[in-house]
Amino acid sequence: MDELLKWRSEFPILDRSTYLISNSLGAMPKAVYGAMRGYADSWAERGVRAWEEGWWDMAVGVGDLLAPLIGARSGEISLHQNVTLTQAVISSCFDFRGPRNKVVMVDLEFPSVQYFYHEQVRKGARVEIVPAADDVRLDLDKFLAAIDETTLLVPISLVLFRSSFIVNARAIIERAHRVGARVILDVFQGTGTIPIDVRDLGVDFAVGGVLKWLCGGPGVAYLYVREDLRSTLRPALTGWLAHQRPFSFETGPVERREDSFGFLNGTPHIPALYACKPGLEILNKVGIHPIREKSMRMTKRLYEGAKSHGWRVNTSANPAERAGTISIDCPNAAAVSRELLAREILIDYRPKAGVRISPHFYNSEEECDFALTQIADILNSGAWKKHSVESVSAA
Repeated sequence: MDELLKWRSEFPILDRSTYLISNSLGAMPKAVYGAMRGYADSWAERGVRAWEEGWWDMAVGVGDLLAPLIGARSGEISLHQNVTLTQAVISSCFDFRGPRNKVVMVDLEFPSVQYFYHEQVRKGARVEIVPAADDVRLDLDKFLAAIDETTLLVPISLVLFRSSFIVNARAIIERAHRVGARVILDVFQGTGTIPIDVRDLGVDFAVGGVLKWLCGGPGVAYLYVREDLRSTLRPALTGWLAHQRPFSFETGPVERREDSFGFLNGTPHIPALYACKPGLEILNKVGIHPIREKSMRMTKRLYEGAKSHGWRVNTSANPAERAGTISIDCPNAAAVSRELLAREILIDYRPKAGVRISPHFYNSEEECDFALTQIADILNSGAWKKHSVESVSAA
């Protein structure tokens, strides 16, 4: 018996769809309705006093719900609007005008992060993009070789978004530290589906968001800064929340706090912070290790099922190298994905990946099997043709 299926009743969308897209947006817990009502009641009943009765602390306090899921401690996480902004906060701590100015990334990195660092070239950054070994994995040896004494920052995803490949973060961190570089580990596609311990890894920074496997909705990203760096780094992207006495409204330079508040800037995104709490509370109750154990069973089932149909799978065959997503590059994958959505089988499609299927702890193995049989039916029946580029253009 699958004990984790008892949580299905907490996610209303599971009653009306086959929801296999937690890699993109986790299913909403029904408790979000109450959380948002709590926000509205606080605003309506307390007005401006709500700031002093809880709102002010939420941009770090809610992070304490997330901390155990990545191996961080209480007070070590600050919350922001999205991961690109967390990268900007980190980047603003450094000067790219000196001899140590290289940023090393793999070409499989999420595009928004690549866009951000390419724009730092105008500030003196040198960006080196290391070609991947293939569409699934990075070439670790080439990546490590690119990290040298001129490297300043190494932004790298723990789990690559297209293929769900788990990167050898420890090897990258050790190499970077050996030459004096800093690593920004993006754990977005890992947190909530694989065990992560940022303190054990010794990583300088970790970033991610709650809207995927953490079922927290959009508008909340998290930033972990290693303990010894929190008091020494000074973000240029700052604001009044980072000031030691924000409500004194003092003019002049910021007197920065030396804890996680020191990495904040403007007024926090209070509604989104309310919305993300139910998902984080559920994930903490369920536990990452049971989730990982079940995820490995379901991804194995999907991988082997797809291969039995003769479809290409752009995810590692090694269970230890893959996180929660299986990317199936079946024939006419883009059109197939649109027909799956029309049938209320919620997945997504990405170029160089295919149909991405991402079961979570609230999914059943039968749902995984159903998705595969539906792909086969769509291909065999020709149902995909009504979604092909030619058909859409003709319409």
